[in-house]
Amino acid sequence: MKIFLKIVFFCILAFSGFVGFANFGIPQVKPAPPPTEEKLDLGNMTMDQFIALGDKIFNGKGTCTLCHNNVGKRAPMLDGAGEEAVANNALLRLKDPRYKGKATTPEEYIRESMKTPSAFVVAGFGSDNDTKSPMPVITQGSIGLSDAEVDAVIAFLLNKAGVEVTVKIPVGAPPSEKAEEAKPAEPAKTPEEVIAKFGCGACHKIGKEEGALGPDLTRVGKSKNEPYLRRAILDPNADIAKNCPGGPCAPGMMPPDFGAKMTGSEFEMLVQYLVKSK
Repeated sequence: MKIFLKIVFFCILAFSGFVGFANFGIPQVKPAPPPTEEKLDLGNMTMDQFIALGDKIFNGKGTCTLCHNNVGKRAPMLDGAGEEAVANNALLRLKDPRYKGKATTPEEYIRESMKTPSAFVVAGFGSDNDTKSPMPVITQGSIGLSDAEVDAVIAFLLNKAGVEVTVKIPVGAPPSEKAEEAKPAEPAKTPEEVIAKFGCGACHKIGKEEGALGPDLTRVGKSKNEPYLRRAILDPNADIAKNCPGGPCAPGMMPPDFGAKMTGSEFEMLVQYLVKSK
């Protein structure tokens, strides 16, 4: 009995020590707060300020430069000037026999290409004989630009091309749209919902998605362990994959803030899904 009590006492002491060390000895990791949505004072904004806003969104929240850059050349350049500008190429693309959209002006073409990317795919930048664009719908998923932000990007691209900026500064969104934007997104309940919510399939082949920009993740758990996959989501630039479908992978291709945007449960679901993808 005396030996039994000693064993019990030792177990309690060891457990208490472990709990104490876990709570006070290990530095606590506090995730960065989720990014706050910028409030746009459109009523007092000049066109120059609206264009500057578009520049900021194009190079920031819109994540446009992750694909539209000279490094990986996975998507056409958009912010060039002169003949290379998307606004100047728009009229030629509208006359292309492969075009299947409804736009008639450069402004409409750019807006359509952001909201319906497969309406026209520039030769060499799509799948299925350039009929399907790998670009995500920028008003949905993890990017989720508002209509006003889309218009600002269009104004920036038109101005960069040196053509008339035909976009009008929106006077405000309808009450129903504002209420919808203010409502926080519900946490994803399945790995598939996480993949859809954060647009993973826009770049990666994963699940039923056929992204063709980033590494294939359909069987990534066979070659990568759990710590690697966690780090790849939280700090994508820590380990750069050697090869991507369209060419060499490059730093900055994957947004670095998914860890801040996902809830803990969403992150865990995605990690475990990838680990089991063998």
